[in-house]
Amino acid sequence: MTAQLPAAELDRRYSEENAPPSTWPQVTAALDGAEVFWLSTVRADGRPHVTPLIAVRVDDRMHFCTGPDEQKARNLAESSACALTTGSNALGSGLDVVIEGRAVRISDPESLTGIADAYRAKYGSDWSFDVTDGRFVNTAGGPATVFRVEPSTVLAFAKGEYAQTRWRF
Repeated sequence: MTAQLPAAELDRRYSEENAPPSTWPQVTAALDGAEVFWLSTVRADGRPHVTPLIAVRVDDRMHFCTGPDEQKARNLAESSACALTTGSNALGSGLDVVIEGRAVRISDPESLTGIADAYRAKYGSDWSFDVTDGRFVNTAGGPATVFRVEPSTVLAFAKGEYAQTRWRF
């Protein structure tokens, strides 16, 4: 996301008077350090679906995987609109990050291999995937479809000094 990174916009309506905007390095550090993310998708009937999952940042884009028959995969087959969020549940400290955009399926072996390596590096051997037929395969969980989140908007909510920063893509 850095190659085409727009300027940060601090929304003063939701920020303390002297609060500085969050920086992109703060956002990427939060994404790289987070273990759990929440993916929001839209069901065929328009209802939201929110579920926790793990995700990795590769080539400055967030990636996640899901079983092909899971609800989130079925939702994304109908609408690629999604939001990926992470942060702290503490009220007075931390940085919450929301990436709004669309999920794009990744199936080329070279990209999948790099993403599988990132999962193993971040989450350990329990999250070790082989690449077969354009998907991840894990003996414990079966096949998984891999997606990249293409951002339209990234929001950072700094707590403590309370600042809302936005990047629009």
